[in-house]
Parts: sequence; structure tokens; C-alpha cells
Amino acid sequence: MKAQGKIESITKPIRGDGYLVTVRIDALPVGLDGKLLDVTIVEHKNRRSNDANALMWACIGDIARVVNRDPFDIYLDMLKKYGRYTYMVVKPEAVESVMKMWRECEIVGEIDVNGRKGVQLLCFFGSSTYTTKEMSDLIEGVLSELDELNLQRPASSDLRRAMEEYEKHHG
Repeated sequence: MKAQGKIESITKPIRGDGYLVTVRIDALPVGLDGKLLDVTIVEHKNRRSNDANALMWACIGDIARVVNRDPFDIYLDMLKKYGRYTYMVVKPEAVESVMKMWRECEIVGEIDVNGRKGVQLLCFFGSSTYTTKEMSDLIEGVLSELDELNLQRPASSDLRRAMEEYEKHHG
């Protein structure tokens, strides 16, 4: 069972170990009474707005049609130019597996770490992991690409509404 909720109280019993945490949740935990549970408590983060994502993909689709390329390839180009990335060093035999796990990953070169060979990768995070600011920067980059190709931008009211919705759900 997975549910959203808020911690109502945390108390330390006089006797016994641990803490007593009271959580108000939005669903009834059916069939779990008396069972040992694995409990994970993490801060809730709203998923990003579909409006901002749809707007970005519509713009990417326009670019892809004009340059006669696959929209996903354009998306990867946008991640490279305007997105968030990290470097990592992996064992040579792990390169293929790591590259399958990331949206976009490039081999930068080989490196020697304490006498062991490693492959340095440049890996780009998919936009589904972005903060509101990062998504805004990515969309602004996509819009600048529209401008370079003399393509029409979405109406500013649509763009503003999409980003407000994104911030409301993701910020």
C-alpha cells in the first residue's frame, strides 16, 4: 500500500525502544493490521505539470518536423544543450549497462584510478527529474531553438499558465 499523509505527532514512549509516529493518511490500510511492515517516510513531491511537459514536447515536435528528425533525438539534443548532467567513472564492463539506464550518456574518455582502468561518462538527467527552475531553463532553451528556426512560439499566456501549473505541482 502506498498513500499520502501528514505526521500528526511523534512521541517517545517512557518504556520500550523507538518512537510512536501518528500519521494521518488518505487511504485505509486494508489487511495490514498486526503485520510487520517496511515503512518509508519521504517528503511528498508533486509530479511535474503535464502542461509544461506537453508544451515542451509540442515545441520539440515542431522542431523535429522542420529539421526532419525524430522528436526523441531533438529532446536528447535539448537535454545536452540546456539540461542537467553529471560525470561518472565506471568499470569498462559496466559501460553498456550504465548507458542503458540514462536518457543520454556519452563516453568522454578512459581514466586510470589507482591503477584501475575506468571509463568516464557524461550523463544527462531526463526532464522528469527536474526542478521547476531546471524545467523552466530547458523550456526556454527549446523556445530559443524555435526562434532560431523562425518557428512560432506558443502564446505567452499558454507558456505562463504551463509554468505556473508546473510550479504549483512541482515547486
